[in-house]
Amino acid sequence: MEKVIKSVQTIGLSGMKKSKINEIKIIGMSLPVYIIAAFVILYAAMTGILPENMVGALAIMMVLGSALNLMGNKIPIVRSYLGGGAVFCIFASSALATFGILPSAVVENCKDFMNNVGFLDFYIAALITGSILGMNRDLLKKAAVRFLPISFLSMACAILMAGLMGIITGRGFGQTILYIALPMMSGGMGAGVIPLSGIYAGATGADSAQIISQMIPASAVGNVLAIICAALIAKIGTIVPAINGNGELMPSKDEKKSGKEMKLDFTVMGTGLLMAMVFFTIGTLISKLFPSVHAYAFMIIVVVVCKIAGIIPAKYEEAAVQWSQFVMKNFTSALLAGIGIALLDLKVLGAALTPEFMLITVVIILTVAVCAGLFGKFVGFYPVEAAITAGLCTNSMGGTGNIAVLSASDRMGLIPFAQMATRLGGALVLISASFLITILG
Repeated sequence: MEKVIKSVQTIGLSGMKKSKINEIKIIGMSLPVYIIAAFVILYAAMTGILPENMVGALAIMMVLGSALNLMGNKIPIVRSYLGGGAVFCIFASSALATFGILPSAVVENCKDFMNNVGFLDFYIAALITGSILGMNRDLLKKAAVRFLPISFLSMACAILMAGLMGIITGRGFGQTILYIALPMMSGGMGAGVIPLSGIYAGATGADSAQIISQMIPASAVGNVLAIICAALIAKIGTIVPAINGNGELMPSKDEKKSGKEMKLDFTVMGTGLLMAMVFFTIGTLISKLFPSVHAYAFMIIVVVVCKIAGIIPAKYEEAAVQWSQFVMKNFTSALLAGIGIALLDLKVLGAALTPEFMLITVVIILTVAVCAGLFGKFVGFYPVEAAITAGLCTNSMGGTGNIAVLSASDRMGLIPFAQMATRLGGALVLISASFLITILG
């Protein structure tokens, strides 16, 4: 009898363990099914069989991103203080690429998919269109006219503080502003550091490649610090609810949500996809006339104008929202893994981590965040959201950096404002740099 009871208990415990294992879901799959899928993809990657196209790149990014995101959300210190799954996903995937654990062919394929195929544009176009068209029109009117002045003023304060820190550390007022502060706020590599280096080279006669090598660490380290700081500010927001908008930039008097739920419709999502592509194309066309400003900035302006003017019918707004939610829920982890693999080199970061350099970059990040939070509160924004979007996102490496910052703080719905800060702020930096290099250089 005792043997029977023990055997029943053993079977029961075994069943409980199996039940708990099956409760773990990764990208919608039970753990055993996910392990099989991941084994197939990783085996193909390690043996050189994985297709060197968007299928292979997206497969490895989804497998790594979903697993690393889950791990980061389970590790106590990382989960609570370092941005959780978003930050862990970026750094862990970067380590796999930087130290040669992932085959070089896989890394190159992911870089091509992120940079040349346009996966990042595909993702950001969906989020910008859906998040703006899904906003309250009156709230958007109020927020848009207040946001950019706060962002620009916060950047100015951080730049001046950088110059002061340059004097204190002996690096020099002008050199610190030109080669650390401005690259951090220039909007990333393609739309920021590269044209910025061209401006400096034209004014000083120095080699553009040499100038870029001085700027890359500032841009990369600034973005990493912005990600970590965003996670910490979000954590502070949970402790002090009065300063926390929980993803809303400013209070809305119209807090009643529409009673009807959006019905899932695959044709509607297709409509949303096309709308996102159309708005991105319009932004690209306008940017050809003004090459110094990124297409995202014009795309945001066009979508905002359409939303405020009320010229987009409600059914098309709903289509854009539904498509953006699909993209955000299914591709965010993959994109974060792609950022780590393709755009973050831990060796470059490590080489830049001198005490003097880190002190200056930390002061810049804290200054821009604190100033944006304070100025934001003054005009009616929630300080947490203002600090993250109008402040920290000015130090992002373009769209990828914004996604990392907003993912770490769980505020992806604020991507339009983040892009305003990065793209229009970056354009302002380039314009200002053309004057400052002649004065401070």
